[in-house]
Amino acid sequence: MGSATSELPPEARTPLRDTAESGLKIVVVGGFGVGKTTLVRSVSEIRPLNTEEVMTRAGEDVDPVPTESAKTTTTVAFDFGRISLNDRLVLYLFGAPGQKRFWFLWDRLFSGTLGAVVLVDTRRMDDSWYAIDRLEHHGTPFVVAVNRFDGEHAYHSLDEIRTALALPAHVPLIDCDARVRSSGKDVLITLVDHLHHLARERELTA
Repeated sequence: MGSATSELPPEARTPLRDTAESGLKIVVVGGFGVGKTTLVRSVSEIRPLNTEEVMTRAGEDVDPVPTESAKTTTTVAFDFGRISLNDRLVLYLFGAPGQKRFWFLWDRLFSGTLGAVVLVDTRRMDDSWYAIDRLEHHGTPFVVAVNRFDGEHAYHSLDEIRTALALPAHVPLIDCDARVRSSGKDVLITLVDHLHHLARERELTA
């Protein structure tokens, strides 16, 4: 998985507005090396909290790197970024660490979460099961984003992926390239639209 730093130059990063009143928490989850850090970095309006460390041979047995991955670093805590939706509303992004040894942190990270993005690598879809299971367990709304890059589109269609992951029809499933800011923003817009739709449904049935 390629990496990306925020596409915003330092002078273009947005300070938190004085009018900001409310913050919404969104979590990005998925398997090890699927691109969570890249997604948070590409869309954040601030320099993201960086907890990436260089992987060494000593960690090969602890965090085995997928054979198809070019990863040289790994997240050892979580990623954090921010997007201002308007003058008063701020979106806070948390990228959960994907290594199994950190999964115990996920349930606490989900506390207070409005919704989540499950990032999927089609070469390792099994890695997505735990994230989907935990979100369903907590009743946390989520969308699934398939991280496509380097011509990967030819391998699996969205319908095939929905079937493989046993995703219900109401869960949005979209393609993205986590390295591209506009693509990452489309993922978040899809999640916000999904949350709005669910809220409207609750109002109508109340």
